[in-house]
Amino acid sequence: MTTDVLIVGYGPVGQVLALLLAQRGHRVTVLEKWQRPFPMPRAVSFDGESARILAAAGVGRELGDAGEPSRDYIWRNARGDVLLSVDVAEHGQCGWPDSTSMYQPGLEEALARRGADHPSLTVLRGREVVEITEESDACVVTAADRSGTHTIHRARWLVGCDGANSFVRSRMGVDEVDLGFSNDWLTCDVTLREPRVFTPNNLQICDPARPTTAVSAGPGHRRWEFMRVPGETVAELDNREAAWRLLAPFDIHPGNAVLARHAVYTFQARYAERWRAGRMLIAGDAAHRMPPFAGQGMCSGFRDAANLAWKLDLVLSGHAGDALLDTYEVERRAHVQHAILMSVNLGRVICQPDPAAAADRDAAMLANRRRMAGHPQDPPMYQPLTTGLRADSRAAGWLVPQGRVTAGGVTGFFDDVVGRGLILLVTPEVAAGLSGETVAFLRARDGQVVVLGEGSGQWADTEGTYRRLLARAGCRGLLVRPDHYVYGGGRTAAELDGVVAELRRSLTARVSGVAR
Repeated sequence: MTTDVLIVGYGPVGQVLALLLAQRGHRVTVLEKWQRPFPMPRAVSFDGESARILAAAGVGRELGDAGEPSRDYIWRNARGDVLLSVDVAEHGQCGWPDSTSMYQPGLEEALARRGADHPSLTVLRGREVVEITEESDACVVTAADRSGTHTIHRARWLVGCDGANSFVRSRMGVDEVDLGFSNDWLTCDVTLREPRVFTPNNLQICDPARPTTAVSAGPGHRRWEFMRVPGETVAELDNREAAWRLLAPFDIHPGNAVLARHAVYTFQARYAERWRAGRMLIAGDAAHRMPPFAGQGMCSGFRDAANLAWKLDLVLSGHAGDALLDTYEVERRAHVQHAILMSVNLGRVICQPDPAAAADRDAAMLANRRRMAGHPQDPPMYQPLTTGLRADSRAAGWLVPQGRVTAGGVTGFFDDVVGRGLILLVTPEVAAGLSGETVAFLRARDGQVVVLGEGSGQWADTEGTYRRLLARAGCRGLLVRPDHYVYGGGRTAAELDGVVAELRRSLTARVSGVAR
């Protein structure tokens, strides 16, 4: 039997992609090399857009068990001066906290439980992919179990979520672009013996003698990271004695904490030159890696999954040609390049070992802080789509915020009350003029027209989120993609009919086979 999608790797990105596809009714098989999930965290936070994606994958209610609002983030210099202070909103643009500190093993456990509930999702652990061949209508994958026994799996599409050393990427023959920024850091994951409040909750110490990070890693867990400085060897840094010595100034010792893990990691800035080759695609760390300073590594992987899932869904259901999958690479690579450059630029500020250069940095940041005193703090800006599947119209590429709406006496997040999918968000006066062809196109793809208003069959904009969005866009309607990005907008029913027609033409574009 040929499965619809075969995913290699069942880390958080592979889990989310598998769930998003399985809940759309597709047959999904996952091959995971390791018999059991990795018991230690890698990432320690995710942003509001990622929380929205996780909720779409079905684990929204569990996010509070593995995570907590990040609260605040402070940068200090060697003298303790505050260089930067960020208060993280608990009700952000996407409805969730702008940042959630989380314990990754707990998140993965919640995702695994959700996956076990889907009859169309099969997860095979202890299966290492050793060969991939591509036929005209499928990928043929050979996997070996721990005894060396080989099994053959066929899939219409193959997605590699198999990490930095991706086997799928190597079989695609894809090179990586290396931005040339890397540093060694000792990562210490600590479990607290007793509850404790840290102020600030997340701290970056920009000390040229030893740049240091101290952050929440979810309820009851903390992470410290210490940069390897010039003249210091990895062996001198990567041992328990060094870890406890560096943790001591934070009042962390064997009496009040367990050192769950210590390891030196080399942070890198890389992305794959291509993300698709025929029926094979890559996502997550297989497609990109970045320093942790912007907290966007895992978040970028979740965006990969959200972007790819709805496009694969349309292709598998026959509503789009496979050329649609080319927009996955175009859109996500541009997004990831922005995230990596942002992470690198932050890293260059933080990882400054030269005392004179650090003093200049401190003076500039302190002057900027004095200049901005008294000004309201801007909310985090999500990077819009600047290319790919979007119309040439107002608001195209914007990330749509999530507010609360009311319908039928029920009030809640837009995604929960209205639903997810392709949505034409309009005012009542525009809704009445939409063509039947537009409405039929949306319904055929599990989409809908959402009319904002107080009348029957309408959704009340409880917090005014969508009235403000339409006013800012200068529109009376927006066509929103399933990943919450605006395809295009319009001021009249005729303009919106045109936007929907443009999307229809884009989706039906086909290529000669799937070879690229």
